[in-house]
Amino acid sequence: MYAQPRHIPQPPHSAGEPYKGLRARIDPSQIPSPLDAIEADREQWEGKTYLTMPGNNPPLSTTDFVAIDQGNSTPKFVRVSTWNIPNSSHLARECEIPLSAVFQPFADQDSREEAIPLVECGETGPARCAECRGYINPWCTWVAGGNKWKCNLCGCETEVSQDYFSNLDANLMRLDHYQRPELNKGTVDFAVPKEYWAPPPPPKLAPSYFSLEPPRSTPREPQAMNYVFAFDVSSEAMHSGFLSSCCASLRDMLFGGTTEDGLAFEPCFPQGSQIAILSFDTTLHFYNLSSNLRQASMIILSDLEEIFVPLKEGLFVNPMESRGLIEDLLEALPLRHEDTLIREVALGSTILSGLAALADSGGQIVLFLSTMPTVGPGALEPLGGESDVYGTDKEKTLFLPRNQFWRQVAEECTEDGIGISMFLGMNKAIDVGSIGILTSTTGGELFFYPRFDPSRDGIVLDSQLRRLFSRTTVYDCLIRIRCSNGLRVSRHYGNFHERSVTDLELGIMDSDKAISVSLEHSGTLDERQYAFLQSAVLYTTTSGQRRVRTCNIALQVASLAGTVFRYADMDTVVCHLARDSIYNLSFRRMSHIREELTEKCSSLLLGYRRNCAASTAPSQLIIPEAFRALPVYALAISKTKPLKGRNVSADVRNYYAQKLLSMGVRSTLQHLYPRLLALHDLDETIALPNPAGDISLPSLMRTSHMYMEAHGIYLIDNEECTIFWIGSSVSPQLLSDLFGVDDIVNLSPSAVQLPPLQTRLSAQVRNILAHRYVQRGRVPKMLITRQNMDGMEIEFSDMLIEDQNNAAMSYLDYLCLVHKQINVALTSGGSISGGPSLRGAPW
Repeated sequence: MYAQPRHIPQPPHSAGEPYKGLRARIDPSQIPSPLDAIEADREQWEGKTYLTMPGNNPPLSTTDFVAIDQGNSTPKFVRVSTWNIPNSSHLARECEIPLSAVFQPFADQDSREEAIPLVECGETGPARCAECRGYINPWCTWVAGGNKWKCNLCGCETEVSQDYFSNLDANLMRLDHYQRPELNKGTVDFAVPKEYWAPPPPPKLAPSYFSLEPPRSTPREPQAMNYVFAFDVSSEAMHSGFLSSCCASLRDMLFGGTTEDGLAFEPCFPQGSQIAILSFDTTLHFYNLSSNLRQASMIILSDLEEIFVPLKEGLFVNPMESRGLIEDLLEALPLRHEDTLIREVALGSTILSGLAALADSGGQIVLFLSTMPTVGPGALEPLGGESDVYGTDKEKTLFLPRNQFWRQVAEECTEDGIGISMFLGMNKAIDVGSIGILTSTTGGELFFYPRFDPSRDGIVLDSQLRRLFSRTTVYDCLIRIRCSNGLRVSRHYGNFHERSVTDLELGIMDSDKAISVSLEHSGTLDERQYAFLQSAVLYTTTSGQRRVRTCNIALQVASLAGTVFRYADMDTVVCHLARDSIYNLSFRRMSHIREELTEKCSSLLLGYRRNCAASTAPSQLIIPEAFRALPVYALAISKTKPLKGRNVSADVRNYYAQKLLSMGVRSTLQHLYPRLLALHDLDETIALPNPAGDISLPSLMRTSHMYMEAHGIYLIDNEECTIFWIGSSVSPQLLSDLFGVDDIVNLSPSAVQLPPLQTRLSAQVRNILAHRYVQRGRVPKMLITRQNMDGMEIEFSDMLIEDQNNAAMSYLDYLCLVHKQINVALTSGGSISGGPSLRGAPW
């Protein structure tokens, strides 16, 4: 008889928090795992089709599925915290489920799904409600013989225009109903006329830049999206290799190239778009890229305060027409500045230059930055005494810009339809809290490479730049989310500029970004009717077409708490709790946010206990089926880098805070609870193509050292980082099959790719990584760490959410804490967050 394998001791980790007080009797092997629901859902929906009519629970966000739009937008575009919404605010308070919805209107679709239909509306534009201005959708009804339609959002009746009229059949349906996508599909695009063009930005008392042209006073005609690429050419960017890596990556994305294996790859830059190239240190450098020149000419702008664009012709060019000049310039930039001694950069002036260049067209500024901006507009002083503010009222200042210039210029860019994305490759603090507002306000994205190393980070940089160009991206966006009578939006979450209480403005938006809303009751809902949500995004496509994308959803109304819980969506609730916690960082202390997060988790479970399981003993822990994994996700939120205790740099906190505020539901869940695989236990047929060409993926394992063995190889992935952990007793054969070495000592922890070996294990693991690459469209950073040998094992250990680490409890201890809070509330008859006695409790 063989001895049972023993789990490894907990790897080195950032200190955790022990449980204080008497533990409840909870069997560690019986505590709920999020993987049970994930695996069961995957088996249920694998190979099946989800129909979007109201009345069913959709697949989990972590499941790959094919959806058919039957008038409700698919869960890839819209998810809500419960698919049966409470009929009153009283019932909502009793249940304690936060009412929220997450909209990801440009999310990637499965290749087997029908493309979003485009509805041509002519000069009259799409049919809209005369009262609330909601858009026509499948849930509207027809009255007066087809001469009017009744809005499902506000109930107002609107006249049908003459060219949109159709007679009704015996069921009061239009005779052309099935020929009208907007009357059948929950998600549609409307092509819109001139009245929807972007209006001129509001007049300013003091212009941010100088221009010979008067400010635009007429709506802007849509055109293909233009790009401004701006390169930091300071000594820091040169010595780290960041500038040369960025120039090489951009050249490959614009014109294609070949891999190290000699395989050719195609360019991915959008056709029809034009580019401008700037470089900057303590001066700004503009380049004339006209195709009739022999080489790019440079104009230097040394005045950092009076910004203007010194050339008009040759600034923006078609990259293919000026290919020779652009390739030569991108090759020459690193050589031209290789001996530079300039350590400072004028980022603020560079942003104003990009704003001046794109003001009449809109578009995107892509910045490559290595140095904190310490000269010119918005100049920042080096950060100091960061650790002194933790645990004080000044803590929230870490998440606010230190100079209001950055907020002002970000809002001005958004008003002009300009988005900003930044690639940050630095060796010192760069103050993401200040400059990061450029990307968060305009709808762009931050790409973060602390201590940039070309050999380690170059592959990731290439991948993320390719994703930036290849994903669905739109610009000059205006978003409004409408609710039917009885509901209203109380708060918006995400990366945007909130122009008014109802309108959100973004310079750009892409398929990876989501906007969420918190809902509340403004009246009582009729359970015999549906409740409705509609998001409308007015935008310009990359190719220059002005459109509106609407996402509609009809929700059943419930009057019983049991029904609300039965149709609850934990994925959306977790995403909402994460966003709400991040949102509060600039208002509240982190310790208070973590306490409130636990209270919200306990309150929700208490709401179920009181309304659906009141007869059970208070000492018994009862968790509803839909929220079995809620405690571990609440714990995971408190362990994220923005919220965790102990020392985490402000730059890292702000970077991850911005990511979590904009991620879709699926990415959020997979970031909070990383996917862990035991590679040494893979079945012989798993992750290998079957006769049909499909592959089946292995089951995941719980993220705790309690389930790991010293002879194993494990892969963990939190969307940002992929880490291979190799046990100290690993078999030489496993090492040889996967890494091509037979001794753990010979394994290089600096490897950034798996070698393409002709072994079954190598093929399986590379197929798993390739599948995940296709899912997210980019390659995360890859790390290798060996048990008790490499410092990066701390990063791996901190991703084991169920362990005691990240200045927080283990999952078992946290469950005891939640259980105790519920038990006290049940026996005292109070609420979780109602009294100071709970906040000051010894646990």
